[in-house]
Amino acid sequence: MADVCTIIIEDECNIKLSGLDLATRKACNKAVEYFLPGARYSSAYKLGRWNGMQSFCNMGGRTYLNLLDKFLPIIQDAGYEIEIDDHRELHDFKFDPIDEKFLSHLTWPAGHRAEGQPIMMRDYQVKIVNDCINNLQGLSIASTSAGKTLCTVSLSMMAQKYGRSIVIVPNINLVQQTEEDFRNVGLDVGVLYGNRKEYDRTHTICTWQSLSVLDKKSKDCLDDDQLAVFMDGLVAVIVDEAHGVKDLNVLHTMLTTTFAHIPIRWGLTGTLPEEDFKQMGLISAVGPVVGVVTAKELQDAGYIANCDITMLQTQETAKHGNYQEELKYLVTNEKRLEWLANQVTDIAKNGNTVVLVDRIPTGRALEAMLPGSIFISGDMKADKRREHYKEINLDDNKILIATYGCLSTGISINRIFNLVLVEAGKSFTRVIQSIGRGLRKADDKDSVNVFDVSSSCKYSKKHMLKRKEFYKSAQYPFKLEKVHY
Repeated sequence: MADVCTIIIEDECNIKLSGLDLATRKACNKAVEYFLPGARYSSAYKLGRWNGMQSFCNMGGRTYLNLLDKFLPIIQDAGYEIEIDDHRELHDFKFDPIDEKFLSHLTWPAGHRAEGQPIMMRDYQVKIVNDCINNLQGLSIASTSAGKTLCTVSLSMMAQKYGRSIVIVPNINLVQQTEEDFRNVGLDVGVLYGNRKEYDRTHTICTWQSLSVLDKKSKDCLDDDQLAVFMDGLVAVIVDEAHGVKDLNVLHTMLTTTFAHIPIRWGLTGTLPEEDFKQMGLISAVGPVVGVVTAKELQDAGYIANCDITMLQTQETAKHGNYQEELKYLVTNEKRLEWLANQVTDIAKNGNTVVLVDRIPTGRALEAMLPGSIFISGDMKADKRREHYKEINLDDNKILIATYGCLSTGISINRIFNLVLVEAGKSFTRVIQSIGRGLRKADDKDSVNVFDVSSSCKYSKKHMLKRKEFYKSAQYPFKLEKVHY
């Protein structure tokens, strides 16, 4: 008689593989083991006490429902029969497929390009929503500027007949932007951030950081009665711009513990994280990839702006001991900044220009060199930032300087004609999302000029070559120009 492995499904996320021998448990552990981003910088790794790996299945067999496909072949090949012990609450969710007229009973709000006209969804937005409702847990990858917030609104609207939903976004600007979109379609919505703790609405918009109100150790936590109201009737969690969560460990813990009972889990993202560990973190907590819409597809269909990338490589000969020393030199060198300011001045003659920088001192220095420009960083209040974002949609030849952290994800600004990326690094998510800021179309815009500024110095050159690979992968046309200043 064959040995039996009992798969105990504890909730909507967590499972236990019970009855396996040590060798099979080790094989399962190895199947979902990945090198941890940043591990090489830890003392334990440097001293050889840790190999830098972390697994999504522990040696006791505890793991995640959405990773079950990784383990079933291993368990079956080891000769085990499989039994299921399912402890989940039974649900009977039925969603009818939508079409482009799903929101047509509503009209676009004031300030929109189609103000006053019925809201008609695009074919790919219909596909995104239908891909999600056909899979109660899953990630939909859709290019930046695809209008994912409209999909989020539609999904929340569909889920509300079964209960309440939470929408998690990466920053406060997106909380405000998403709240506005929810109100525009008449949904009962509240937010959790700062002094606003609207925990009793049908739909709640929040950042992953603001969910600290659920932690009893937090000084801003909800009391027991408030927490009971907030958790009551939750059936859906939607992670918008899922790639933008800086600490996936915190989000992962929240989704697999506090929110482990929530049956409907949808994630919308423009880019799946490049690192395997981060990808698996999203998949295990939210669900597998259920649909993909690429920027190239949307550009070919005329939905988003085309882009032309000019890579400007300055020719420096200075050598530095490490990346941080080199970067500091490149973004603070006065002559290089003067050259950059002159470039931006010329570029901005062709339309509104956004300059993205890594360091606050760099942004402030450029602001001083570019009369009339505005520099946005995390120090500026969210409401003030939104004012500047709206201004650039109305002005011409305006220069907006911002840190990557403030502007690289999710912010909706249509009239960006030029985008300057200063030492953008080697993060696929940051680079592709940053370019996405310029891909929205406007009445007087159907393309964006992207200027990628790098150096011939060691680390900057390595990162530039990496970005070339990203551009090839995304099928963005680019050319390289070597610059002497």
